[in-house]
Amino acid sequence: MASLWRRLQYRFDNLVSRSTPALIGWLTLACFGAVVPVSVVLVWTDRRPPSTFSGRLEAVWVSVGQTLKIGGAVGSPLYVLASILLALVALLFVSALVSLITTGINQRILELRMGHSAVLEARHTVVLGWSDPVFSVIAELVTANTNQRRSTVTVLAAKDKAEMEEEIGARLRATGTTNIVCRNGCTTDPAVLARVSPQTAKAILVLPPDGDDGDAHVVKTLLALNALTPETGDAIVVAAVHDAHNHLTATLAAGPRGRVLAIDDIIARLVVQTARQPGLSLVYEELLDFAGDEFYTVVAPALVGRTFGEALLAFSHSSVVGLLRTDGIALNPNPGTTITASDRIIVIAQDDDTAVVADAANCIDEEAIVTADPRPPTAQRLLMLGWNRRGPLILDQLALYLAAPTRLDVVALGDEPALGDEPALDGIHDMADAPQHLDVTFHSADTTDPRVLGRLDVLSYDSVIVIGDTGHASLPPFVTTRAPEADDRTLVTLLHLRAIEEATHQEIPLTTEMSDDRNRLLAPVRAGADFIVSGRLISLLMTQISESPYLADLFDELFRAEGNELYLKPAGDYVRAGEEVTFATVVASARRRHECALGYRLRAQAATGPMYGVRINPDKRQPVRFTRDDWVIVLAES
Repeated sequence: MASLWRRLQYRFDNLVSRSTPALIGWLTLACFGAVVPVSVVLVWTDRRPPSTFSGRLEAVWVSVGQTLKIGGAVGSPLYVLASILLALVALLFVSALVSLITTGINQRILELRMGHSAVLEARHTVVLGWSDPVFSVIAELVTANTNQRRSTVTVLAAKDKAEMEEEIGARLRATGTTNIVCRNGCTTDPAVLARVSPQTAKAILVLPPDGDDGDAHVVKTLLALNALTPETGDAIVVAAVHDAHNHLTATLAAGPRGRVLAIDDIIARLVVQTARQPGLSLVYEELLDFAGDEFYTVVAPALVGRTFGEALLAFSHSSVVGLLRTDGIALNPNPGTTITASDRIIVIAQDDDTAVVADAANCIDEEAIVTADPRPPTAQRLLMLGWNRRGPLILDQLALYLAAPTRLDVVALGDEPALGDEPALDGIHDMADAPQHLDVTFHSADTTDPRVLGRLDVLSYDSVIVIGDTGHASLPPFVTTRAPEADDRTLVTLLHLRAIEEATHQEIPLTTEMSDDRNRLLAPVRAGADFIVSGRLISLLMTQISESPYLADLFDELFRAEGNELYLKPAGDYVRAGEEVTFATVVASARRRHECALGYRLRAQAATGPMYGVRINPDKRQPVRFTRDDWVIVLAES
């Protein structure tokens, strides 16, 4: 049996749910039922109540009328009725006006909270889309804008405005002079895109959303931008797609002002480069974020007519790596190339105003320079733990770099039986179309199983690559997992590899690929290990290009197997080990090999953060002592 209180609540709910006229009638009766008795009490208990009964009734009427805003006039019945009617009409109009004003204000506040209002900014940066790299993009833009008095970054995504602001606030504690503005809406609708004023922006970044249709969404967003602002050529548009097959489509959609990055292709290239050059990921991290040294172009009238080789030693606090010419980028040109008045010099510097001409040629110690013979290519054994959609791209890149026969074992989830109690791993799938110099064998096994790693003899490999395991995409039927789960599997695999290092007191030459930068902080690996975090890397590239569009061509050459790349080469191949030399001597030695020296890595500091032995753009006049285990960082063709 329901209680009296519950039954009263039930009756009240039914009353409120009725039609508007019935609700008004009940509210009127309830109001009179409360106001009239209270007015009677007020009149009868007054210190000087009216002496007659009729006078008291008249006082009650006046109190009721004033309380209910219906006048309370006294006089003839017709006069009282007219005053009540007039008061009700006024009350109706005033109530309607208040309701309209309140509704309008509430709708405006709701629109503002939902992020539907337009942004009135100029020379701002627009970020379209919402995925994990958005936090790194905003963080880098904040760092890049620290030298500006005021800057604005607007974010448009199909996500609640309050949620976006809350997540950004949680991941970025301080934004300095940069104002972050969030707007809600579909990025593929030109009318919605107008909310963030892309026609007045200096840069537009299009992030690929998570999911299988992310690339298609990027293409539609680029088409919507062209539909909204077909004539503007001022803003640089930087977009990213996952699949390299969609790169051309997105490039066509972006138009002549756009730059499109193929995420999977870039990550595959960097994984292979880092696996061949341990420590390279640390170099790229330093060059791509805005916190340290990065690429700039400077005009140096004093160097016009001089050669590029002379320019290499003309900046004591900056590293010269190329020329920006009217016809494009020239990285590491021939040292005899003459610098013209239209050329801008590409340097690596702390800031563009720190790249000033200060000749360091007089700091060269010619006797300390070593001429080393080229090292012949050697056969290698490589191990790749895990498999995902980037796997075939990694194999293609390995084939491009290899000059000697190399064996690659790939261990990943698949439909084949696990190792069981077999004494060794036998090849389960041999690549029928294996590239020249590369012998690839697939093994179906769980890399999170310590027994599997124990039987692999991981320490016997020249390099170990760990990538997010989503299964053998080329082996039907295959097992697949989502990217976050792939990172989880990677963490478990790294945990077991770390246990092997601690048990044997040996270091595993390890390169790890992950999707989420937050997982990198959890990785149980030795300090200074190589990580390629796809989300963070792409965000760094996009923000760098948005600030300096010419970097798109520069990065494209750096990440290709052809052309110039970054290398970590033995310091003993450039200067005598054990002797104190200036870095200008290293630059001069590299110049003889048609290379640009831009830094070094010290083995003794390889496990000490935050730089882990990497020093980019050192003062050319300062002395340094190299051992045979140290490396020189150079830009070279091979």
